[in-house]
Amino acid sequence: MSDRPPTAPPDAGASLCHNRDLMRLLRMKPGHGEVLLTEGDVEVPEDERELVAAFREQLDAGMWAAVPEEGSAGRRVARMVRSFDEVPRDAERVIFFPRAAGGR
Repeated sequence: MSDRPPTAPPDAGASLCHNRDLMRLLRMKPGHGEVLLTEGDVEVPEDERELVAAFREQLDAGMWAAVPEEGSAGRRVARMVRSFDEVPRDAERVIFFPRAAGGR
């Protein structure tokens, strides 16, 4: 047994969070379900820029975007969003889907 006091691991004073919540951008594809486009932490500037760019790319491709939310009595609901600024910072997912075809 050593008489030396235990040493702290490197960066012991830094706060580490191993389970940060990531926002995921998903696209609904027939026959595939949800396909992951990108994911990132909105609190990390590089990740946020990538999320915003991917969001804009999907809208420019004609997709609609929705953020799943919990409704009353546990019902599933989704809120349509038109810009990344409308997405709650704590949203886990943004789902993109094609506009309905048909009509005239």
